[in-house]
Amino acid sequence: MIEIVLRIGFSLLIVFGLMWGLAKVVRRPLGAKGQAGSLAVLNRQQLTRGAAVAVVQVADRALIVGVTDHQVSLLGETDLPAFEKPVAEHRDPVPLGGERLEGSVLSPRTWSATMDFLRERTTRH
Repeated sequence: MIEIVLRIGFSLLIVFGLMWGLAKVVRRPLGAKGQAGSLAVLNRQQLTRGAAVAVVQVADRALIVGVTDHQVSLLGETDLPAFEKPVAEHRDPVPLGGERLEGSVLSPRTWSATMDFLRERTTRH
């Protein structure tokens, strides 16, 4: 009885050891020896449910790729500095109310006109 338990325990240790070793091998990226961070998605725009356009940084190049459920296609290449994040500049807050907002999206008159239009369009006759 003890012999069977020892055999099963030893077999489980061997199986778990093989699984651990295989997991270590699979997690390691192929061909990337010390090149961490050489691939990054800089921007992505979803076009439809199954299609998108992405800008991907590969080393020092920025590639524009089309991505679908079944394929990735190279669309072109662009300048990498165009996708660097700009430093946020300090702006004074926009005052709410007054004549400066007249005709803009933030104007109360624009919002009330929009709500009146939507009420008129959604009422049933």
